[in-house]
Amino acid sequence: MAEKTTKRSFIEDKIPEDARRHVRAARDELREGLMMFLPPEFIEHRRKARKEMLLAWRSMIDAALQRIEDRGKEA
Repeated sequence: MAEKTTKRSFIEDKIPEDARRHVRAARDELREGLMMFLPPEFIEHRRKARKEMLLAWRSMIDAALQRIEDRGKEA
């Protein structure tokens, strides 16, 4: 049986560890630099907005699951 290649193993095979480490560090530094320009209130609002979006998706999934269960009871 053929073994599946995951995205992570593909990256690990093609890009050296030191290069990946450098990219991660650069990403973290960029994120930290951008956060310095944003007021703390924005960061908090963004966090709360993201949570609300996830809760909205959860309610959509719950409603879809409920419809599936209701259809199963009708049969």
